[in-house]
Amino acid sequence: MKLSYFGTDGIRGAWGGPVLNDVFVHHCGFALAHFLKKHNPTKPITVVIGRDTRSSGEEIESGLCGGLCTNGVHVMLLGVVPTPAVSQVVRELQADLGIAITASHNPASDNGIKLFDNRGLKFAVEAEAEIEGFIRRQCEHADTIKTYTCGYPYDGQGVYTNTLKSILHQHCIKGWKIVLDTANGATVETSRPVLEHFGAEIVAIGDAPDGTNINAGIGSEHPARMAETVRREGARLGIAHDGDGDRLVVCDEKGETVDGDELLGILALHALRSGKLAHNTLVTTVQSNFGLDKTLAAAGGRVERVGIGDRNVLLRMRALGCNLGGENSGHIIQRDYSVTGDGLLAAVKLISVMLDTGKPLSALRREVELFPQVTKNLRVAKKLPLEECPSLCDTMKQLEAQLGHEGRLLVRYSGTEPKLRLLVEASETSISQKGLDLLVEAAKKDLEVID
Repeated sequence: MKLSYFGTDGIRGAWGGPVLNDVFVHHCGFALAHFLKKHNPTKPITVVIGRDTRSSGEEIESGLCGGLCTNGVHVMLLGVVPTPAVSQVVRELQADLGIAITASHNPASDNGIKLFDNRGLKFAVEAEAEIEGFIRRQCEHADTIKTYTCGYPYDGQGVYTNTLKSILHQHCIKGWKIVLDTANGATVETSRPVLEHFGAEIVAIGDAPDGTNINAGIGSEHPARMAETVRREGARLGIAHDGDGDRLVVCDEKGETVDGDELLGILALHALRSGKLAHNTLVTTVQSNFGLDKTLAAAGGRVERVGIGDRNVLLRMRALGCNLGGENSGHIIQRDYSVTGDGLLAAVKLISVMLDTGKPLSALRREVELFPQVTKNLRVAKKLPLEECPSLCDTMKQLEAQLGHEGRLLVRYSGTEPKLRLLVEASETSISQKGLDLLVEAAKKDLEVID
């Protein structure tokens, strides 16, 4: 279902642009109020709002409050908190809606609106489509723009950090030095106190937000500085978040960045060996490395794959009753504790694995053997349906037969660009590269490829 405003993770764009601007935000507040009243006609309605550190966040918060409060909605303001904290507080307060004002790992010039339902889950596409209908109707009315800061403050940081502190014993990692990169973003006031509660000595970077420097050469999208700091400081571990704190990138004590699939594998293997991996299954996306399948299969587990997006991961986890899933980008969902990706929670659980096994991260990552992966993006003049590409389809079938259970391939179009994305994994790089070359050759027979 193609929507006008909502993308794969809420509404996102340049602040002050054609979509995300003060008029739109005000109308969005009205639309959300009407949507909520339609589905809750007889009860008082409560909405929880949190934001990251972008300078536009307070203006968006005020605009949403204007639309919500004008229509009698009770708004609780959490201030600067990670996105998973919004989901948690929705569940704690039994609120009707949670709003995270953030553009995640995007630059400070962007912002966005993520929505959580009354269960703390990201909204279904069908609900987003209904909200878009209310937004379009609201935009047809030339209402005077009113801004309010009439929400009530609520200590979302405290609720969130107290929950995370309860997972491990106080002072359990006393003597550990950890490099913590909070990307000048939403985790700047939450991750450090939790890790210090566990006894860690923190070397902080990316901890001076000024409204314009979120994700600026730092954080999970730019882990090089974290890794270099780990090496210089002789730290046990490096932890980096993105701007809104729902993903995690780590590096080991050698200052080497850990692949996101290695991280998923470490958590899944430990849960499997401890008898705590529900249905012995890790849920991940089609992007994850085939080495995960082989690693878990050897330990008696399995991998279930879904389309790209942490919302898709959670949907399958709930359908199968699984408790661990995620994406190799660092979104990790642990349903025993949360219903959304949470970078700090993932870091705490990784520390728990290190404590339980007594192994450094460099040793744990070696237990997850990833396959060599080669990729290619082809810009195309037109996205013909793949089933209308005979050469490509035939080549895919031949390669799948050749690889069998020792590799895989992925052929898909980009959701936002005129590109065909090709991926091949096999036990040896030469096999992967040969398969990719065959796919490229076949694609050029069926599609107009623009060099």
